Amino acid sequence: MQNKGLIKFFAIIFTIACIYQLSFTFVANGIVKDAKEFAKGDSQKELNYLKSLKKKEVLNLGFASFTYEEIEKQQINKGLDLEGGINVTVEVSVKDVLKTLSNNSKDPIFNRALTRATEEREGNQDYLDAFFEAFNKESKGILKLASPEVFYNRNLSDEIQSNMSDDQVKVILKRKVAESIESAYKVLTKRIDKFGVAQPNIQKIGETGRILVELPGAKDLDRIEKLISGTAQLEFWETLRPEELGNFFTAANEALRVTEKKAVTKKVATVDTTKAVDSKSKVNDLLADKKDPAKKDAKDLGPLFEKAIAGPSGLYAYNVKDTAKINSYLKRSEIKALLPATASYAKFAWGKTNEKLGDIVELYILKGTSDGIAPLLGGAVTDASADFDQFGKPAVSMQMNPVGSRKWEQLTGDIAKKGNQVCIVLDNIVYSAATAKAAISGGQTQISGSFTLEETADLENVLRAGKLPAKAEIVQKAVVGPSLGQEAIDNGILSSLIGLLLVSFWMVFYYGRAGWYANVALLLNLVLLFGAMANFGFVLTLPGIAGIVLTMGTAVDANIIIYERAKEELRAGLSLEESVKNAFGWKGAMRSIIDANVTHVLTGAILYIFGEGMIRGFAITLLIGILTSLFTSIFIARFFIDADIAKGRSLQFSTNITKNWFTGFNFDFLRIKKFTYIFSLTVCVISFVSFYVNGFDQGIDFVGGRTFQVQFDQKVSSEEVSNALSTAEYFEKAEAKTFGNDKQLKITTKYMIDKQGVEVDKAVNVKLYNGLKKFFAKEITYKQFTNTEEGKKIGVLQAMKVGPSIADDIKTNAYWAVLGAMLLVCLYLVISFRKYQYSLGAIAAVAHDVIFVLGIYSLLYKYMPFHMEIDQHFIAAILTVIGYSMNDTVIVFDRVREFLGIRSHHGNFNQIVNDSINTTLSRTLNTSLTMILVLSIMFVFGGDSIRGFIFAMLIGIIVGTYSSLFIATPVLVDTMTKYDKTIVEQEHNS
Repeated sequence: MQNKGLIKFFAIIFTIACIYQLSFTFVANGIVKDAKEFAKGDSQKELNYLKSLKKKEVLNLGFASFTYEEIEKQQINKGLDLEGGINVTVEVSVKDVLKTLSNNSKDPIFNRALTRATEEREGNQDYLDAFFEAFNKESKGILKLASPEVFYNRNLSDEIQSNMSDDQVKVILKRKVAESIESAYKVLTKRIDKFGVAQPNIQKIGETGRILVELPGAKDLDRIEKLISGTAQLEFWETLRPEELGNFFTAANEALRVTEKKAVTKKVATVDTTKAVDSKSKVNDLLADKKDPAKKDAKDLGPLFEKAIAGPSGLYAYNVKDTAKINSYLKRSEIKALLPATASYAKFAWGKTNEKLGDIVELYILKGTSDGIAPLLGGAVTDASADFDQFGKPAVSMQMNPVGSRKWEQLTGDIAKKGNQVCIVLDNIVYSAATAKAAISGGQTQISGSFTLEETADLENVLRAGKLPAKAEIVQKAVVGPSLGQEAIDNGILSSLIGLLLVSFWMVFYYGRAGWYANVALLLNLVLLFGAMANFGFVLTLPGIAGIVLTMGTAVDANIIIYERAKEELRAGLSLEESVKNAFGWKGAMRSIIDANVTHVLTGAILYIFGEGMIRGFAITLLIGILTSLFTSIFIARFFIDADIAKGRSLQFSTNITKNWFTGFNFDFLRIKKFTYIFSLTVCVISFVSFYVNGFDQGIDFVGGRTFQVQFDQKVSSEEVSNALSTAEYFEKAEAKTFGNDKQLKITTKYMIDKQGVEVDKAVNVKLYNGLKKFFAKEITYKQFTNTEEGKKIGVLQAMKVGPSIADDIKTNAYWAVLGAMLLVCLYLVISFRKYQYSLGAIAAVAHDVIFVLGIYSLLYKYMPFHMEIDQHFIAAILTVIGYSMNDTVIVFDRVREFLGIRSHHGNFNQIVNDSINTTLSRTLNTSLTMILVLSIMFVFGGDSIRGFIFAMLIGIIVGTYSSLFIATPVLVDTMTKYDKTIVEQEHNS
C-alpha cells in the first residue's frame, strides 16, 4: 500500500482529534448529572445550577482550560427524543404580511386572491407563489399588483410605482416577505434566548416561511406556545360607558330570539366575586327576577342573556366555553346595525381568565375607530420590566417614547373627564381595565391585572424583544418527556452494545484473525463517527442511533467484500501478498465497494434533503458512517494485514469451520426465473389489492392531526378510551391504541387541527385531561398530566401535532424523495455500467422491494402488536431499503461485468451471469445476515417508538436480498438484446 506512513499519520491524528472532541461530551454529561442530583427534580433549580457554572472553569487539559459554556457548545447535541423537551415549527403568516403591505386593502379581487391562495395552495408550494397564481386568475388583467387599491400605497410608496409591471412588483414582494420572515426569526431568537433553556436551536426552514424551534429540557408547553406564537400586539383602548350603548343589548337579544330557536330554557348561573355589584343595576334587572326565583327559572331570557352572569365590573360575563357562540352573535351584520350611531365602531373583547373567577370571563365594549387601529399601540413602548403594583401583585412597568407619552397623556385625560376606563389589551385579550383621576404624563405607566409571576416575566420578554411582523402559527409540534428520552437512550445504548458484540463475534467466527482486524477498524469507525458529530455540531437522535447500529453492518460490508475477494484469489493459487493486492485493487473489490457506497450516499443525501427533524439525524449518521467506514475498512484493516504479510504469518480469511462455506455453489438462478417472476408478480398484485381495500395506517405526518402518548397508573382498555373520547363532549372522533405495555396508549385525533392558536391547543389539552382523568386510579392534576417534569411516570409522555399544510408538504417531500432516490441511483448505474439494461434490472428490483414492503404494511397493520404507520420514519426506512437493495444488486452486476470482460470465462450468456451470482453469493448472504442481525437487535431492544421503522428495514433487507438474486439479474438477462448476447458468447467461446 503506497503512502502507508502518511495514512497512518492521518489515522492517528483523526483519532486523537475525535477523542479530544468527545471529551467535552463526557465532561458536560457529568456536570448535567451533578445538576440533576443537586436539583432533585426541580427544573428551575437545575437550570440555575448550570447557569452558575457558565463562566467557571470546569475542564483543564494542561494546555487549555474551558468553562462550562464553552464545553456545552462542543458536546454532541442530543435530539429531543433523547433529551426530552419541546419542538415546534412556526409558520409566519405570509397572508398577514401581504395584508399589511397592502395597507389592509379592502379590494374584493385582492381579498378573493388571498382566500383562493389559501384554499388552492398545493403541497410544498410557497404561499406567495400560490397568491400570485390566484391573483392572476382573479384579476384577469383588470387589476395590477401596482394599483393604488393593492400595493401602490403609503407602506410601499418608496419602492413600488404605479407604472411597474406585475413581475417587477413580485420581486419586491418576495424581498419584503423574506424580510418579514427574517424579522420574525430575530424576534423569536430574542424571546427564546431570554426564556432560559439550555442549548436552544432556532433555524429557518428554507424559504417556506417556517421556523424550527427546539427547546431541550423545556417542560411547560402552554407557556412556551404562548411565548413563541404570541404577536405581543399591545393596544390601549378606551371603553364605552353602558349609557353610551343605549338599549343595544336588549334590542340585540330580541332580534336573536327571532333567529335562534330555543327548545329548552336553561337556568342562569350566578357567580360570587369580591367586587359587589349593585342589585338594582340594569344588568341584574335583565338577568334575574328578584321577586320570584321560580319565575326566573322558567323565564326565557333569550340567546344573549340565558348564559350571561353579572360580571365584577357590572357588565356581562360568560363561561369560556360560551364565548365562541356569543362572538358569532355579536359579529352578525344585522346585530352590529343595532349599535347607536355614536358607538358604531364598537369592538367587543374578552377579559383574561383568573383563579378568582375560574372559567368566567368578562365582556368589554371598546370604543373602536374607523380604521380599527387602537389610539395607542405597544410599538410606543421603549422599555419594560416585571414589577409589582401598590398591592404587591405582579405587574409590568413600561416606558413610552415621546409620541406615545403624549398619546397616553391625552387618553388618560379623556377617561378622567368621562369617568370610563382604559383597557390594556394584549393579543386581543383584556388584561386590565383601569380608571384615571387625571392625565398621566411622562410616558411611565404600569400594567396590572390578573397576572402571574411567569406571565409578567414573559410579557416583559416579548415587549422588549419586539412583536412579530405577522401572526405566527404553530403548524407542527412535538413534546417528549425527559423520562421517555432517558428510556430511548437506554434502549439505544443496549441495542448498540448487543449489535456491536454480535457483529464482532460473527466476524471473528467467520474470518478468524482477519475478523479481529475488521473489528478494530469498526471500533475506530465509531470513534471517528461520534467525533465528527461532536465537531460539526450534528444532533444525535433515536433514529440516528439506529443509523449508527446500521453503520456497524455497513462498516464490515467493505471488509466482507475484500475478504471474499482475497479468498477467491487464494483459491486461484496466488500468494497471500498477491491476493491482498488484487483484492484491494480497482479490478478486485474496490470498484464494487465504490459503486455500492455511491448508491448509499445518493439515497442518504436525498433523505437529508427531503427529510425533517429526527429523520435528518438518521441521514447524517448514515452519511458520516459511510465515509468513516470506507476509510477504516480500506486503510485500517489493511495495516494489520500488511503487517502479517511482512512477518510471514499465514492469513486465510476464514476459520477451519467456515473455510468451505458457500464455496463451490452452482445453483441455476435463471432456470427458475419464471417461478420467481410469478411469485413476485402475485405478491405485487396482492399488495395493490390491499392498497385499495385495506389502505394504510397513515401517521399524522401525512394526514395531519394530534397524537398523545399517555401512560396510566393502571391497565386501561383502548376501546373504552376511544369510545369515551369519541363523543361530542370531547373530540367527536379519536383512536386509542395500546403502545408498548397495557398501561400506555397512543391517542390520535384530528379535532380542531385546522384551527391554530395557543388557546386552541390548550383547549384540546384540557379536553384530553377531562376525558382521561377518570381512567387513572389516583387523582392527577392538569399540570401533572400535561407538563413534562423530571422523573414523570404518568400522564402525557409525548405529544405531537401536524397541521394540514405541513402534512401536505411532508407527503409531497416523501413522494419526491422515493422517486428521486430511485431515478438518481439508476442514472448513476447507466453512467457506471454504460448499458441501460443494468438500470432496468436495478429499478425493477427496487420497485419490487418498495411494493413488497408497502404490501406487508398494508396487510398487517391491523394485526401486528406494534405500530406500522406510514410516516417520515417509514419513508426513511424505504430509502434505506432502496440503498441496500441497490448495494446487493450492484455487487452482483459488478461481477457480471467482470466476467463478461474476461474472455477466458467460457459458456453461454446465461451461464456467465449464473456464475457471477454464485461467486458473489458468499458476500451477498454474509452481508445480508449481518444486517439482519443488527436490525433484529434494534427491533427487539430499540424501544416501541422505532420498532415499526426497524421492521420496515428488516423486511426490506430480506426482500432486497431476494430481489438482487431473483429479479434484478433475470431482468438484466431478459432485456439484453440478442445481438449483445451473441457478441459476448462469440468472444468467450472463440
